Amino acid sequence: MQPEWITPSDNRLALNPAFALRPLAIEQDVAIIQPWYQMDYAHFWNMQNMSVEATAAFYREAAQRGLDAYLGFDDGAPAFVVECYDPARDPLGACYPVQPGDIGMHFFVGPAQRPIRHYTRDVLRTVMAFLFDALGAERVVVEPDARNERVHRLNRLVGFVDAGTVQLPGKTARLAFCTARDFAHSLEEQAP
Repeated sequence: MQPEWITPSDNRLALNPAFALRPLAIEQDVAIIQPWYQMDYAHFWNMQNMSVEATAAFYREAAQRGLDAYLGFDDGAPAFVVECYDPARDPLGACYPVQPGDIGMHFFVGPAQRPIRHYTRDVLRTVMAFLFDALGAERVVVEPDARNERVHRLNRLVGFVDAGTVQLPGKTARLAFCTARDFAHSLEEQAP
């Protein structure tokens, strides 16, 4: 299955044009992404002990609860995963006043063949543009593990504003929000 949403759009010149996304085809894609979750750096993802079958079951069950997953590509090769959800249908919704147009998001970048400067930032920029431009988010909400300093720094780079810690099942999380305006401003102040 080929990517169906491709960047950049007219107002997203800072985005990497090699990146594209399409909905996750669970049965086809799980064998690609499950090994990614076994990597040492994946410990915050909480899926390191899941088999291919358990990972597929997780995504099937999550889809029934309203989670939409996408596979991201770099020049046609699978490179990252994006999960989107309605915070009002998630335990996160009890932690803050959910607004219409809020979309919750998780993202995971697969292992690199070689280091590329600003690669993860550029993936996150593409994810954010996708959420605002293709999915119509008014505001993106994230809740990474409070200990995950690397992702907090990345979130700030694309315009997220920290809203403090919240307690979620299995973790203390750092709540943060990003509007389309905050995201656009982050693109203006940082060179590609």
